[in-house]
Amino acid sequence: MSTDLNYYPFRFHVDFSEDLFTGSGSGSVSLCSGAFSEITGLEASMEPKVIKEGGRSWGAAQRAGQVNFTTIVLKRGMTQTKDLWKWFELVGSKGYAYRLAATITMFDNAGKSVLAWKLDKALPIKFKSADLNAKTNDVAIEELHLAHEGLSQVTPPMTQLAGTGGAQ
Repeated sequence: MSTDLNYYPFRFHVDFSEDLFTGSGSGSVSLCSGAFSEITGLEASMEPKVIKEGGRSWGAAQRAGQVNFTTIVLKRGMTQTKDLWKWFELVGSKGYAYRLAATITMFDNAGKSVLAWKLDKALPIKFKSADLNAKTNDVAIEELHLAHEGLSQVTPPMTQLAGTGGAQ
């Protein structure tokens, strides 16, 4: 594979982890990860609460309301394991809503991490496999849809994409 990053298709790395809360503090355990070429749905919207006050004739007062998050769609990805399918299967067939934290890291043209988002309590709601190819052992994922309960920007890890001269 060429190391020219203008042609490197996987610019987004997604790490799935379980947040642990113990008596001595909190931490997380990394469970699986994957690289994706496109991610959509990083969106949050707030429904304002409109308060109509008597005697106020120049518009209603607006207050902050409930925040809603859209479904995140991870597209055209690769992973070395079948863990993302196993997670979807566990949720879908067993009815066990096992939720994970997900950190999405974006890389620039030089392969340096520049931006990261964290999803709280992510839940897989759709899994679409890519066409099968006998030339590779990697597991290709066409789409993975994630519902979640929170979106926040976090400090990106100090890593570089594989094949760009840095460690990942």
